Amino acid sequence: MPHVIAAVAGLLLTALVAAVAGRHGTPFPLDADVHRWALDHRSPAVTDAAIVITATGSGACAYALAAVAGALAVPGRRWWRGAVVGIAALAVGQLLRASLAIAVDRARPPASDWAWHASGPALPSGHTSTSALVAVGLAVALTYRSRRRFTRVVAAAVPATWALAVATSRVYLGMHWLTDVVAGWLLVTVLACTALPPLGALRTGTGPDGRGGQEKTTVELP
Repeated sequence: MPHVIAAVAGLLLTALVAAVAGRHGTPFPLDADVHRWALDHRSPAVTDAAIVITATGSGACAYALAAVAGALAVPGRRWWRGAVVGIAALAVGQLLRASLAIAVDRARPPASDWAWHASGPALPSGHTSTSALVAVGLAVALTYRSRRRFTRVVAAAVPATWALAVATSRVYLGMHWLTDVVAGWLLVTVLACTALPPLGALRTGTGPDGRGGQEKTTVELP
């Protein structure tokens, strides 16, 4: 099933990239409408909140969260290996995202519309991709650690809500078109569906003695 989802997301991403290339990066009508709506509905308080949210979607904060996700996914004394894997996985994802963005080379909205600073090509959105990758890692790690159904739902919903807020902030602050964000989500869907199964096998193959087998110690969230 993950491979099917990855294939569908990959096809949709390819179609979107082709459509953007065919228009030479020109925004779609929906992009322009959403961008105009964001500009018309800005307020100082919401803009300040959006800047704070968007700042958590990349850089040191994102890497720290990726390390936490990796550490939580590996039980016992090997937690530091999970943290390293989490950081490395995010770095690889960002490298792939940046490579695609350079290849597409789509321009951002006019700089005069930005409410914060930005750099680089627009599609896929870097903050969107980064926060979504981290959110997937956190959701998987936290749900694995949770036993109660309610806690599992919360463990998945909180990271997803944060990633959605980061993606929304990019459009609200005027630095990305809506389809830049959609491309970021599609890319992360492909990466998550192809990377999580082998990473899960790596986790279950890690034992306290280094000879394989999952460690028996578990931490149950309330």
